[in-house]
Amino acid sequence: MNTKHTLKEYADALSRAGLLTASTLTPALENTAIDCLSYDTRTLYGTSLFLCKGAHFKEDYLRTALAQGAVAYVAEKPYAVDAPHLLVRDIRHAMVVLGQLFYDRVTDKLTSIGITGTKGKSTTAYYVRSILNDYLTSEGKPQCAILSSIDNYDGVITEESHITTPEVLELYQHFENACESGISHLVMEVSSQALKVGRVRGMTFDVGVFLNIGADHISPIEHPDFADYYASKLKIFDSCRVGCVNTDADHALETVARARASGCTLITFGSHESDTVYCEKVEKRADGLYFTVRSPRYKGEFSITMPGLFNVSNALAAIAISMALDVPEEFVRSGLRKARANGRMQVYESRDGRVTVIVDYAHNRMSFDALYRSTRVEYPDKEMISVFGCPGSHALQRRRDLGELSGENCAFVYITEEDSGEEPFAQIAADIEAHVKCPHLVCEDRAECVRRAILEHDAPRVILLTGKGEETTMKRGKEFVPYPSDVELTLKYLAEYDEREAKA
Repeated sequence: MNTKHTLKEYADALSRAGLLTASTLTPALENTAIDCLSYDTRTLYGTSLFLCKGAHFKEDYLRTALAQGAVAYVAEKPYAVDAPHLLVRDIRHAMVVLGQLFYDRVTDKLTSIGITGTKGKSTTAYYVRSILNDYLTSEGKPQCAILSSIDNYDGVITEESHITTPEVLELYQHFENACESGISHLVMEVSSQALKVGRVRGMTFDVGVFLNIGADHISPIEHPDFADYYASKLKIFDSCRVGCVNTDADHALETVARARASGCTLITFGSHESDTVYCEKVEKRADGLYFTVRSPRYKGEFSITMPGLFNVSNALAAIAISMALDVPEEFVRSGLRKARANGRMQVYESRDGRVTVIVDYAHNRMSFDALYRSTRVEYPDKEMISVFGCPGSHALQRRRDLGELSGENCAFVYITEEDSGEEPFAQIAADIEAHVKCPHLVCEDRAECVRRAILEHDAPRVILLTGKGEETTMKRGKEFVPYPSDVELTLKYLAEYDEREAKA
């Protein structure tokens, strides 16, 4: 259990960080020990210190917090309430300073791996987790914790994820849960937004990984342009001891230079002989993809069973991470073979082999392009059908990108619902449709689109069902409502197809 700290200790921490601009704490109140630090009124307990943060923050939230036991609040401005406060220059930076004190710098107590990139973060995280699980199990230790855009596991919580990188205090709570559960390693995806707004500020990853960069998340509420997006991603090197960089990615020279300038130990991976982890050749066989590696720590042939030629790059990243962590080679080999990521390149086929469905979380230009190229190589005799949408209110350029790519590669496209949120589906669909230059249908009912793709086409086909994977909710308005996963829909309508064909 963490040591309880007083309000004075929190005020002093803010002062040392140069963040405190005013305090109305009385001498008597300064010695009050804090049980709970939170910005969510639903999580308050005991004697709490409440943080006023967010563009949509309302004074009513603070009033509720005070009614529920908050003895003081932290904010960038004073509110019209009768309560002591600590005013700060930057509430987000203050959250880090206060959170690290409250959780006794728990982020330093685990071996942590942070992975960023436009595509491949989840798959790489699950490769690493599989490798570490094999290694840690052999040592009689608990399995690795993971925080991903698919799901989270920290020894206490197992949950479906709705955000790539948790907010600061939730992030620290995951580390705390893992630490209390005896877990020694945690691997996590690190989004550009998390790096930009400082969710991982104050942390030091044992290994930080830069997979690749492409234009994504450009919108008024995310990154104003590519330069801001790329600069945000590069901040991973300010927070790691070892930096791993993919030299096959765009802007690799600039990325390597930034990693070197940060002072972290550099490991490169890719298809260049000068790479620390060098991939010499790749071969597709019946039971998986095989590739030959040369590196100071591991040599010879490795293999993965997750489909998709692009996953070799993710596997090389996992090998580079394993080298940084000094994982024995046998567990790198076995972990890569066993690795699975729910909703990533899950392949389902009809009994007659005419219909193949690939369920994948592909959601941006880089991931769609890689998926189409890989599918064309692996299924040359089948026409491609895409079922996808775009999220509401952010990553607006995806609508053009995915519309263009699907129109160039597919025989037919279904434009459907995909976490529209507070933006009307009709607007999202119209933005996509303007760029789809092939036969297509706009249908908000995602289940109906999957049904039609499987049951209402004649040619042998591979259906690319992207964006949702095994997620069991759909974001409508501000809420996530229950909705069948893409895997569930696939199995349902493939069974219907098989039954129909058996009777024919």
